[in-house]
Amino acid sequence: MIVYLHGFNSSPASGKAKQLGEHMASIGRKADYFCPALPNSPHEAIDLIESALAQRRPGSVTLVGSSLGGFYATHLAEKHGWKAVLVNPAVHVHVLMRGVLGPQTNWHTGEKWLFTEAHLGELAALDVPAISRPERYLLLVQTGDEVLDYHDAVGYYAGARQIIEEGGDHGFAGFERHVQTILDF
Repeated sequence: MIVYLHGFNSSPASGKAKQLGEHMASIGRKADYFCPALPNSPHEAIDLIESALAQRRPGSVTLVGSSLGGFYATHLAEKHGWKAVLVNPAVHVHVLMRGVLGPQTNWHTGEKWLFTEAHLGELAALDVPAISRPERYLLLVQTGDEVLDYHDAVGYYAGARQIIEEGGDHGFAGFERHVQTILDF
């Protein structure tokens, strides 16, 4: 099962989520793809992912997480021993996101909500100080990410397979070129 975890203020309507889902459908594996709409609460997001997968009982799980979804994927990979593909992932999010406290709007749904200190606390509780088995991870980063410093992810996921592309952006321009690499992983 491939599980796509979207980023902060995003949704299953994101470009990468749709590209991966469409590819899975085109190769006859639509049933092996899952992309939940994650709640704003980090604790609730993790609970939703774990309970949905417990109901589905997949034989194996590979998480594909973008930005905040990469942070969630790392937490879950460490907790359950799953594989994870990280696309311009956020590292130590509770520190990074202090600067965005306050009113938020989801880019796809238009939902307005408040990002609070409580959310930061939930993120801190999910933080993984260091990954335990780098071979479980595939890192995809672009040096032109205007939101996150790609060096943070490269250092944090040291020892993992890494694809570092010059240029690009936080949305990971050209993501579709890596869909087969993700499936092969």
